[in-house]
Parts: sequence; C-alpha cells; structure tokens
Amino acid sequence: MPSAAEILEFADDEPPVGQSPWVVPQTREPIVVAEPDPEWPRRFDELDARIRTALGGRVLALEHVGSTSVPGLPAKPVIDADLIVADPGDEAGWLPALEQAGFVLTVREPWWHEHRLVKHADPIANVHAFSPDSPEPWKHRIFRDHLRRDDGDRERYAEVKREASRLATAGAETVMEYNARKQAYIREIYARAFAAAGY
Repeated sequence: MPSAAEILEFADDEPPVGQSPWVVPQTREPIVVAEPDPEWPRRFDELDARIRTALGGRVLALEHVGSTSVPGLPAKPVIDADLIVADPGDEAGWLPALEQAGFVLTVREPWWHEHRLVKHADPIANVHAFSPDSPEPWKHRIFRDHLRRDDGDRERYAEVKREASRLATAGAETVMEYNARKQAYIREIYARAFAAAGY
C-alpha cells in the first residue's frame, strides 16, 4: 500500500523529453456530459465480468471509479475502472488477454506509476491499470466515496463539469484539455475528501 504522503501528493510532471504517453493519438470531438444514468452500474458489471474472464487471478482488484460510479452525478457516458495487476510494466503478463477480449492499449506511462490505459467499445470504457503500490487508485476511491456522501460537492462538481464541457466543445478541445478545466475544483474536492478520510 502507498504511504499517506504518496496518496496526498499530486504530480503534474510532463513526460520525459521525446516521449509521449499516447499509443493512440487524442481526438478532438464534442465533450458530452450526460445526465445520470441508472444503467451505469450495470455497464460496469458487464465490464468487470469481461475483464475477470480474460485475466482470471491476475485481477488483484477492480473498482468502478470516476463520475459514472457516483449516483446522481452527470458524466461522460464512459465507464471508468481501476484495474490492479501485479506489474503493469510486464505487459506480456496481462495485456494480450485483454486485447483478445476487445480492449485497445491507448496510453502507456511507465514514468507515472507504470500507468496504462486500455479502452473498450461496448461497454464504452476506460480501464486504468496500476500496480498494488500506486497511490492513484486510492485517490480515486476516496474521491468517489466523498462525492457519494457529500451533496454539496456533488452538485457543484456537476456544474463545473457542464461548464467545462461547454467550453471544451466550443473550443474543439481534447478530453485532456477538458480535464484541465476541472482540475482546480477537483483539487478542492480532494482536500475535503482527504480530510473526511482522516488525512
């Protein structure tokens, strides 16, 4: 498990010189923030079954995270999941089985907690692979659980998401640029979520 300091730290480092995390280049498409859909948990269950069938015991943990995991929160209609495997850097041990199940490696960031992102088309999903020692899945769960409890932060975050999507779509921005528009408020939520969790 990561240390408290690692969980509380945010790294905004750029990729090493000459390297890009994008295996599949980013696109510029309208950013759609949909109203809450009670089907999202079921869609995660479909994703969970597909991943566990492909990987078996190599799945150390698999969590529904992101906005679709928070009842009542508008979201891009994309299921986000955190997948914990023993060593994301050993792609031969887990990635081919997911590729055979229809997942596409989209991001590779060995310099950032050995993060990999694989995407799936049905259900539409982003699956983030991390190691057991990575602090990021802990952050994501703390954030998710806080928004499930805190009506005020959930409602304000919904407003921030809608405005960010409007501006990002008007400017033909990427999803990463949309995410950057939300970052300041996300960090505010994290501060309250960390405090509520006892940090």
